[in-house]
Amino acid sequence: MDAIAVLHELYGRIPGEVRRAVDGLSPERLVERPAPEANTIAWLVWHLARVQDHHVSELLGTDQLWATGDWAASFGLEADPDDTGYGHDPADVARVRPTSVEALVAYADAAHARAVSYVDACSDEDLDRVVDERWDPPVTLGVRLVSVADDAIQHAGQASYLRGLLGA
Repeated sequence: MDAIAVLHELYGRIPGEVRRAVDGLSPERLVERPAPEANTIAWLVWHLARVQDHHVSELLGTDQLWATGDWAASFGLEADPDDTGYGHDPADVARVRPTSVEALVAYADAAHARAVSYVDACSDEDLDRVVDERWDPPVTLGVRLVSVADDAIQHAGQASYLRGLLGA
């Protein structure tokens, strides 16, 4: 199995994890918290989609889906391309309120589809290209793509854990 096939396997796991975390939940259950400062299922899934959208758009050199589509309105948010959830405080988390599970999954699916399309266009040789020199060592495309998928899978797992904790 080559590296691109491994990335496809990795990214292919994300949608199922997202769906297991949110399937059948009402908008109210999506924003429930086990404690006042905890993240919500909605925030966790929104954040994992925002990170995919942000990072892959940066790699593509294109605008984010979030900033150019109607996604933000279905979450009660502004289409701010810099708002990915990093640094959010409890009040920021509370503002992420999708109108439905379908709206949440649709954005996650759109960000995921763009990421998979990007991976489709890559070759094994592309994965060694440095894409971010702000780090030591500099970040290669392969490392960035693994990091994005890892972040998504971790947040989807947290959302599933939270669902169980809330008894949903």
